[in-house]
Amino acid sequence: MGPRQARAGSAGVRARIVAALAMLAIVVPAPALSQQGMKRQQDGGQPGAAATEKGAQQKTPSAAAGPPTLAARAWILIDPRDDEVLAARAPARERPIASATKLMTALVALEELRPKQKLTAPPYQALAAESLLGLRAGEKMTTRDLLYALILASANDAAATIAEGVAGSVPRFVNRMNREARALGLDDTSYANPIGLDDPANYSSAADLAELTALLMRDRLFAQIADSQVARLNSGDRPRTITSRNTLLESDPTADGVKTGHTIQAGYVLVGSATRDGTRLISVVLGAGSEAARDAETQNLLDYGFSLYRPASPVKRGEELADPKLDYRDERLSLVAQRPIAVSAREGQAVETEVEAPGEVSGAIDRGEELGRVVVTVDGRVAGVSPLVASESVEAATLVDKAVTGLQDPVILLPLGAFVIVIGLLLAARSRRSGEGEETEPPPEQTRNPGRPRGPRERTAEERRQMHEERMRRRRQRAGGEGP
Repeated sequence: MGPRQARAGSAGVRARIVAALAMLAIVVPAPALSQQGMKRQQDGGQPGAAATEKGAQQKTPSAAAGPPTLAARAWILIDPRDDEVLAARAPARERPIASATKLMTALVALEELRPKQKLTAPPYQALAAESLLGLRAGEKMTTRDLLYALILASANDAAATIAEGVAGSVPRFVNRMNREARALGLDDTSYANPIGLDDPANYSSAADLAELTALLMRDRLFAQIADSQVARLNSGDRPRTITSRNTLLESDPTADGVKTGHTIQAGYVLVGSATRDGTRLISVVLGAGSEAARDAETQNLLDYGFSLYRPASPVKRGEELADPKLDYRDERLSLVAQRPIAVSAREGQAVETEVEAPGEVSGAIDRGEELGRVVVTVDGRVAGVSPLVASESVEAATLVDKAVTGLQDPVILLPLGAFVIVIGLLLAARSRRSGEGEETEPPPEQTRNPGRPRGPRERTAEERRQMHEERMRRRRQRAGGEGP
């Protein structure tokens, strides 16, 4: 998702600042401390003092102790998930921002250019001590490599190349930057150049920079660039290796961005970002007294912010979270989380887990095959996602499995049972009709010969006498016939 699409999801920081200041009991602004003053506070003064020139850090703040006291002129700490302001001092004060200006240059480039698109470097007349990549006039370099040079090396000639590549000239590009700022509601922001050189018309506020950074960090390419300590650029006339000026990336392994800056008027600037237990916080420190103080104060802000959160591990790697049924079988397949999800939440924030998986799976399935996902949200916002994968391999259902399941299916059993019942009733009715016919109807022979007796019967005495006389008469006839 690019910055233009993500813009709709940014609720804005400014609306929360006034309430946050009162709620957090933010300290009253204190005058900038001298190096000796910072040294004394670090050695034995109050917790929350700024770092010395040598880079010593103040004591780590905690939630119980409240927000740290910083020597910077303005600063803010936000949770970009809900735009909650966790700590701030003069967050809406308009100040020079040095190379933090390049954040808007990057945003416009991401919206208007393709990463592999090549831009031609214009002639660039650098002032003394400017940060440069060393682009030759007419040299071609991809947008991706120019963005790395812009954010890591803070190269001014890369910014000028992007400006002319997008708008055709620097003045037209600056107009585009200011239109973008107005569209985002960054009311404390104005741009006079795409680089961050001191100019009365080039300024912003801690709150505006935090909101702009939250938008940028939603872009995958920008987040990858901001989290890089070293990059190799191959698309120009010659390969170049550049190193990030953000030394916080080295000192804090959880730091993942984003942009430093320094001019005479702006002092030392650092827009920082860190992610711990799935929670990202964004900090802005404007007008710090040194590079070491800038890093130390940013670190103190981040440490304080994360002290407000409690880690949780709602999803563990290999944990069974679903067991869909295997088709045509009375068996189930275990789906497990492919990777763990660790999150953190402030007091009162709800951590919820939602499993998205099928109720039944079919066909052959390989172990590790992705069949769903689990999503963890904090206060309704996505904080982590892990695929759900098959814990084992299974074969497709056989014809026997399908036949047995079919016979057990109520959709089949009910009509079949009804058919059997109907056939049984028909046979019973036929049997009854057949039995009734044997009792009432005469046999075919009797019907055709009504006078014929049905079978043997007992003869009377007269009939037996007549039959005897008939037999005797026939004997006498035969005897008479046999004489000489």
